[in-house]
Amino acid sequence: MMKFSTSAHKNGRPLSARIIFRQWPTRVACALGLAAAVAVSGVHAESKETVITCTNPASGATWQIHIDFVRHTVDSNPAVISDAFIEWQESNGWKYSLDRKFGKLTVVLASSTGGNFLYDQCKLDQ
Repeated sequence: MMKFSTSAHKNGRPLSARIIFRQWPTRVACALGLAAAVAVSGVHAESKETVITCTNPASGATWQIHIDFVRHTVDSNPAVISDAFIEWQESNGWKYSLDRKFGKLTVVLASSTGGNFLYDQCKLDQ
């Protein structure tokens, strides 16, 4: 059997309850701060869509790709987005890798005869 000292019940609550209630304002403030930070970052993240223009250096042909950082898609295709690269694959099997620092776009065209690589340049916002 456990015996509590009479000094633990001075305020009518056990010592553990007094400690929890004493820390309660700090915990609530931390939770509210975290919730506010998540809400602000969520609002900022929802507006993260961008359009990038890419150029084939051999022909000079240009086109645009649409990147949605919230949904992790490029032109509606699922994408892996990191600080260094954005990588995605189209339904035809072509794989793309965009270097986010230099704007170099590598396209891999798979085929039964070995495939090809194409290297294009994209203009990134600075």
